[in-house]
Amino acid sequence: MGYSFLSLVREALRGQTGWRPAWRDAAPKPAYDAIVVGGGGHGLATGYYLAKEHGLTNIAVLEKSYIGGGNTGRNTTIIRSNYLLPGNERMYEKSMQLWEGLEQDLNYNAMVSQRGVLNLYHSDAQRDVYARRGNAMRLHGVDAALLNETGVRKLYPWLDFDNARFPIRGGLLQRRGGTARHDAVAWGFAHGADRLGVDIVQNCEVTGFRISGGAVQGVETTRGYIAAPKIGLAVAGSTSRVAALAGLRLPIESHVLQAFVSEGVKPLVDGVLTFGAGHFYVSQSDKGGLVFGGDIDGYNSYAQRGSMPVVEDVMESGMAIMPAIGRLRVLRQWGGLVDMSMDGSPIIDRTPIDGLYLNAGWCYGGFKATPGSGWCFAHTMARDEPHFINSALRLDRFATGAVLDERGAGPTPNLH
Repeated sequence: MGYSFLSLVREALRGQTGWRPAWRDAAPKPAYDAIVVGGGGHGLATGYYLAKEHGLTNIAVLEKSYIGGGNTGRNTTIIRSNYLLPGNERMYEKSMQLWEGLEQDLNYNAMVSQRGVLNLYHSDAQRDVYARRGNAMRLHGVDAALLNETGVRKLYPWLDFDNARFPIRGGLLQRRGGTARHDAVAWGFAHGADRLGVDIVQNCEVTGFRISGGAVQGVETTRGYIAAPKIGLAVAGSTSRVAALAGLRLPIESHVLQAFVSEGVKPLVDGVLTFGAGHFYVSQSDKGGLVFGGDIDGYNSYAQRGSMPVVEDVMESGMAIMPAIGRLRVLRQWGGLVDMSMDGSPIIDRTPIDGLYLNAGWCYGGFKATPGSGWCFAHTMARDEPHFINSALRLDRFATGAVLDERGAGPTPNLH
């Protein structure tokens, strides 16, 4: 079903009785030309672009529970492309370009809001680091503006600029950054993929792989065996566990990343703010709640919940720059599983098993990369080779030493 002004008027006049589901809840067929494992944003985007860009129609996206029940619905909705290293910058900028036309492309309101992302800095040294990042962004054609304290005060006069420990001296602004409604993104890609003939199969967990002669033949699932010569894995925090079913060991650890929503308040945070002296990021939802998060929990886990020390750390960081939030109540908290790669950068590549492809290691950057990740992963699966955009995101970079150490944290995922 397509959405338009005329369809809204028609359904309003007929009592909203003609709407059909946004996508089919398909039953799995015995065989497909390609299977994408994972019904989150990345998996659905991959299925969509396989059909749209490469003409494949006999495709299935398999989800172990329900669409958007994983990390896609468990994040803080931020989209941006303010990265430093070329191998990452071109990926996230491709994603940003796709975000800007996504709703028209999918015929679905994903509530993309380019309200701006401002990273605060608190010292001369940090200003120099942000100046370097901003210059690198502009060399790649990405918008960036380095603001001084006066520039930040014009945008957010209520911040605690004179904090004795963390005075605010300025910030790096990407005006094209912002937010998108996380669940609507999943539903939009499901809607778009379904319109192109992609089967979206829910409650279908992959329990094993059939591999013969070094090539994948299909997947064993809770709904039976499904054959396919091409299988892509886009399962975020479950990557290590699912890849192990195919005999793969990956340079990835799974950690919990918590998020929080406060009670609703009047418009306060126009854009997205990040704290430069600690890990804290915040925006305001359309319902008025402040949506914020911070560091990952330092232990490995597959549980979608977090620890109290991280809760305390996030709240303290928020209070350091905006003490007024100390009077707000936190209404909701949740945890998502992030697949932390050893260099803080993602992996989109073939695996040593013919026909098996990997999309993983997104660390903190998974949601914002959703359309670009799906676009590049679809190209890699369809053409059996990386696109230039994801050419630096190879799996073998950990063997060759050509890593993309975005934060200089190396093999310490809890510092990414």
